[in-house]
Amino acid sequence: MSSNIETLKRTAQELRRTVINMIHCAGSGHSGGSLSCAEILTVLYDEMMNMRADQPDWPGRDRFVLSKGHAAPALYATLVRKGFLDEACLGTLRRFGSCLEGHPCMFKQPGVEMSTGSLGMGISVGVGMALAAKQNRASYHTYVLCGDGELQEGQNWEAMASASKWNLDNLTVIVDHNRVQLDGTVDEVMPVGSLADKMKAFGMQTIECDGHDAEALLQALKQAVGDGRPTAVIAHTVKGKGVSFMEGQSAWHGKPISDEDYTAAIKEIEEGLA
Repeated sequence: MSSNIETLKRTAQELRRTVINMIHCAGSGHSGGSLSCAEILTVLYDEMMNMRADQPDWPGRDRFVLSKGHAAPALYATLVRKGFLDEACLGTLRRFGSCLEGHPCMFKQPGVEMSTGSLGMGISVGVGMALAAKQNRASYHTYVLCGDGELQEGQNWEAMASASKWNLDNLTVIVDHNRVQLDGTVDEVMPVGSLADKMKAFGMQTIECDGHDAEALLQALKQAVGDGRPTAVIAHTVKGKGVSFMEGQSAWHGKPISDEDYTAAIKEIEEGLA
């Protein structure tokens, strides 16, 4: 395995540590879905996206939409690491007057392309961004990260049908397929069936991979670019990944982290970094 892949793996684990610190300090926030997308955000920001922290509105930048806006702590930690936000902001998550609101706000945080949190809208927004690039003959790529629970909403499928109609090969939809949502598993709440079969039926190039394997993610995202079709990358993940008592548990979708749980979580994450 290359040293670069090892660096990505370590960076994702460090992101988990930062997320736990932020949410414990805030006394609220969404840990489960933030931990499950650590590798996805790391690979996107470190290997795939063309961005300039000193010019967050640079016209040629790639666009990223965090459709699953409740995973904001993971995005904020990434934006701090990449130089878009000051590190001092991390301790202010969800506090009155902070720039780090519970869900991303495009008017408060440089590097945030779209205010998200009302689930199910991100793919539609991404379609609009990708279509605008086509019409303006711009070369930027648009990435959308969504959860599997929000794919229960029909707007997503209309968006994918539109992406296929307009041949938006500059659009990549990534599904954080952790199979758990707010109050149960996806199958318990509203089964979505085979996401791969459905996305293929809507005309998407569809790639499945282990969402915690940085090398597999990188290969999948590189394959997504230049196929001639919009692409869906289904990243199989674990809710609460990296903290054993959080993994796969719907209770940790947005549960505050007690001092005792915080100590145990940080211990596990640090062991993963050793």
